[in-house]
Amino acid sequence: MPSPPITELNTRAREIFRQVVESYIATGQPVGSKLLAGAKTATGVGLNLSPASIRSVLSDLEHLGLLAAPHTSAGRMPTEQGLRLFVDGMMQAAEPTLAERTAIERQLTTPGPIEASLAAVSSVLSDLSACAGVIMVPRREPRLRQLQLVALSPGRALAVLVSEDGGIENRVVELTADVTPSMLEQASNYITAHLGGRTLTEAFALIRQQITTGQSALDAASRDLVTRGLAVWTEDAARRPVLIVRGQANLLDEAALTDLERVRLLLDDLENKQSVSELLDAAREAEATRIFIGAENRLFALSGSSVIASPYRDREGKVVGVVGVIGPTRLNYARLVPMVDFTAHSLGKLIG
Repeated sequence: MPSPPITELNTRAREIFRQVVESYIATGQPVGSKLLAGAKTATGVGLNLSPASIRSVLSDLEHLGLLAAPHTSAGRMPTEQGLRLFVDGMMQAAEPTLAERTAIERQLTTPGPIEASLAAVSSVLSDLSACAGVIMVPRREPRLRQLQLVALSPGRALAVLVSEDGGIENRVVELTADVTPSMLEQASNYITAHLGGRTLTEAFALIRQQITTGQSALDAASRDLVTRGLAVWTEDAARRPVLIVRGQANLLDEAALTDLERVRLLLDDLENKQSVSELLDAAREAEATRIFIGAENRLFALSGSSVIASPYRDREGKVVGVVGVIGPTRLNYARLVPMVDFTAHSLGKLIG
C-alpha cells in the first residue's frame, strides 16, 4: 500500500520514525524500544516516553507499512516504503566536505583518454561512499589527431593513436612479413594528413570509399596498411564500454555477511552491465539526482538494493551520461545524494 504523507504523522510518531531510520542507516540493525527510550531528539531533548508508549507508536508505524519487525523481539527497521517517505519528506542533506570535493575534483585531471578520468572518478566515488560507483560513459569515439605505425618484428607493428583530446592508445597490428619501415611511415603520414579530425569510424569509411572509387593515391600495399591500422580500432568501436563499475568489493561489508544471498544477487546484477545501463538511462531525463529504493527498480528488486543516480551535462546543457552509486537500502542518503550531485556537476566541467 502507498505510504501516508509525512504530514499525517503526529510529532511524536515522526520523531520516533526518524530515530528508527537514522539508527538503522548507521548500524544496519533493527531498533528496539529500550534504545529509543534513551535517545535524544534532533533538538537534543529526550523523547520522555516509556518503552511501552514507544512500542505502541512503533506498532502504529508498522501498521502503516513504514516499519517492519524482522523477528518477533528484534526491534523495528524501515521498510522500503518507509525509506522513501524519509528520503522525500524528512531527510536533511549534508553537503560534501572540502576533503570529499577535493578528492572528486582531483580525478578530473587524470591524463589520457576521458575514459581514464571517468574510471578514476567512479573509483573515488566508490571509496567515499563505501558503495559500488557507476558511471555511464558518453557514447562517443575519439577524433583522430595522429596515428603512427611502428615496426615491432617481422609481421607485427604497433599502432599508436593520438586523439584530439590528448588520449593515447596502443594496439598491435598483424602484417605480412614483407612490410618495410618506409611503408609504415607512408601509411602513417597518409592517415594523419588525410583523416585527422574524424572519428575512427568516419576515417575508416572514408578510406574504404577512396579505395573503392580509386581516389586514393596509395599503392595496394599502403592501402592495406592504412586499412589495417584503422580497423584495429574501428572493429571494437561499437563495443566500447558504456558503463564503468568500480568498488564492488565495498558491498561485502560486515553487515552484508549476514545476508550473503542478497549480496550474491546484487553482484550478479552488476555483472549485467546492459541492464544496469538501462536502469541508469532512466535517470537521464531527470532534472536532479534520482533515488531508486529496492523494488522501485526491477533490476535490484530481488537484492533489495538502492541506486542514487544523477545525469551530467556538457557545457551546452545536453545530458551526456549518468553517475551514481549502488548499495544496500540502508545507504546514508543525506550524505550520498549531495555527493553524487556534486560529482555530476564536476563531470560536466570535464566533458566540456
